[in-house]
Amino acid sequence: MAEISTSKRIIRSRAPLRLGLAGGGTDVSPYCDEFGGCVLNATIDLYAYCTVETRNDQQVHFNAVDINKNWISEATPHLPIDETLALHKGVYNRIVRDFNRGKPLNITLTTHVDAPPGSGVGSSSTLVVAMLKALLEYTRTPLTHYELAKLAFEIERIDLKLNGGHQDQYAATFGGFNFIEFYANHQVLVNPLLIANDIKCEFEASIILYFDGISRDSASIIDQQVENLLSKKKQSLDAMQDLKEQAIKMKSALQHGKLDDFAKFMRKSWEAKKNTAAKVTNPRIDEIYAGALEHGALAGKISGAGGGGFLFLFVEPRRKPQVAKLLRNFGGNVFNPHFVQAGAHSWVLPPQTP
Repeated sequence: MAEISTSKRIIRSRAPLRLGLAGGGTDVSPYCDEFGGCVLNATIDLYAYCTVETRNDQQVHFNAVDINKNWISEATPHLPIDETLALHKGVYNRIVRDFNRGKPLNITLTTHVDAPPGSGVGSSSTLVVAMLKALLEYTRTPLTHYELAKLAFEIERIDLKLNGGHQDQYAATFGGFNFIEFYANHQVLVNPLLIANDIKCEFEASIILYFDGISRDSASIIDQQVENLLSKKKQSLDAMQDLKEQAIKMKSALQHGKLDDFAKFMRKSWEAKKNTAAKVTNPRIDEIYAGALEHGALAGKISGAGGGGFLFLFVEPRRKPQVAKLLRNFGGNVFNPHFVQAGAHSWVLPPQTP
């Protein structure tokens, strides 16, 4: 690997957040290890961003401007992990160890994400992918899409021991519509889907994202799902199998433009999701969802583990204004997302004078 130049360099990157369409939860161990999992997802025009700048001192600065957190330290080969910007430290440590010959990096790393943590669109994992993409560019280290996504997974789930599934890192890295399969020993197969433009436009015209400002603790929901699976609770096992079956049906319906069928399978998928753990839904979510159905929504689900975050609704396009009006009456924000094809990307700014 080439030595990093001592001149001031600035690298930027971004990675798209994902909208979980079906199968979420089947990508979490131990279920996917024993039975195999699959998810259907698509990336949208919300992003995690990272900027890496060379410093002329022997320090490392982390700035998470969206959550107003900063951290400064002497640049050392290994940073101690604590609750302050643990993702940033975990990424730094792996880059230094694996791709910079154990030499510390004198950098300022600045990040922000278009969606808050706990919103159910993979913001934490996508941020890890964005940071890795920038730092790999900084260290001039080429990785394949699979290698990048696996590295992001290892940092979160193994190094930092954060609970969660496999899908977010792969969605952010690859981008676009994907049907992703998960097997034992962290084996992942990404199947990119070619969706006809007319179908994609109609699908895009039919969705609403609603966020009431309440983030959820996905770890506690995943803990409950894992406990149910380890105890072989029949309701949870049956629900996971149903989630897989609906994901396969929804993939086919989307590919063939049968969006009425997509909505039908999505309703069944949400009912199955609620049976995986008690905390997936709550009275407020149920109230908002029921109101949306009464005003014209055809189907809906919480994106991510559940319990809060973004509510994803499928609506006949002519009914979207009245559904959106109802949602605004509950408070919070309504989004009309657009699908994006490109995954994680980095770019180099012209050399800067220190």
